[in-house]
Amino acid sequence: MEIDVARVMGLVTRSVKTFEKDGKAASAVTLTRLYDTDVDDLWDAVTSKQRIPRWFLPVEGDLKLGGKYQLKGNAGGTITACSPPTHFAATWEFGGAVSWIDVKLAAERSQARLTLEHTAIMEDHWNQFGPGAVGIGWDLAIAGLERYVATGTAVDHQTAEAWMGSPAGKEFMTSSGEAWRAAHVASGVDPDAAKLRSDRTIAFYRGEPPPDVAHPGAGS
Repeated sequence: MEIDVARVMGLVTRSVKTFEKDGKAASAVTLTRLYDTDVDDLWDAVTSKQRIPRWFLPVEGDLKLGGKYQLKGNAGGTITACSPPTHFAATWEFGGAVSWIDVKLAAERSQARLTLEHTAIMEDHWNQFGPGAVGIGWDLAIAGLERYVATGTAVDHQTAEAWMGSPAGKEFMTSSGEAWRAAHVASGVDPDAAKLRSDRTIAFYRGEPPPDVAHPGAGS
């Protein structure tokens, strides 16, 4: 399994914003990038129970408005919006916490643009790990989606897991974490605070967690 890390990182635009949600401080990470396919095909790839496991994870449930879903070994939730082929939203429930994802698709010349926003309430988890806690996972997912859309080849999950522990995989985690640190700083956060959080998250994803740091993964 080979990924051109610099190329893949450069294809994604990342941003971080903070705002108030239901009377609490919240933050959203947003990723956007183009895919070499049309909107209908991209919609099918990201919403079909048969195709999602080919680039992401096995999924169970009723993938329609109001339906509940569960990704194997990861998050589950309820689909709260669904307007084929351009928009869906869902709760993202993982580890006892609830956050929210919002996915939009749009045609752009001969390609399709995907924009994914993941919103979470800013609590201890966010203050400890920052946006990379979900951002790195989503970078991995949308890189896998590119490979699948381009080749039609389904991911081999054992191979992918082995790659994540390889030098190339660790390079990906580091590059993604640093990209999310830059987006965090661009949002107005103190650079030293952003670096402290990203260093913690990168260490975890590289399999090198500091002994006093808990699991940062928020399910992506």
